[in-house]
Amino acid sequence: MGEPSLLHGGAVLEVSPLSGRPGIRVSGEIGVVTRLSWEAALAELARRHTDVSYVELSRVGFVDVAGVSALAVTAMNLPGGRVVVEHPPPQLPRVLDMFWPTLRAIEVAPR
Repeated sequence: MGEPSLLHGGAVLEVSPLSGRPGIRVSGEIGVVTRLSWEAALAELARRHTDVSYVELSRVGFVDVAGVSALAVTAMNLPGGRVVVEHPPPQLPRVLDMFWPTLRAIEVAPR
């Protein structure tokens, strides 16, 4: 974590740990080109998860449906607690509401 992933097509995803609380700060785009990096970051988040994990997305310009799906699946597979998503791009809460309207393992704080 911490190293930006510059991939073909110019898409960049940078993931770093949050200071002072459990979770990650993400910047860039979450899409087909950066999917493996996103999924690796979520796997690490799940591995370190205790009760509440934070995912700070204020510097993410776009997340595709598969990226939201990876987040939802990660949250559903946690042994307990929840994931708090802070400042997501507008499409993230819409996709969660559309496909996982009853998912309680993710709490979305507005942008």
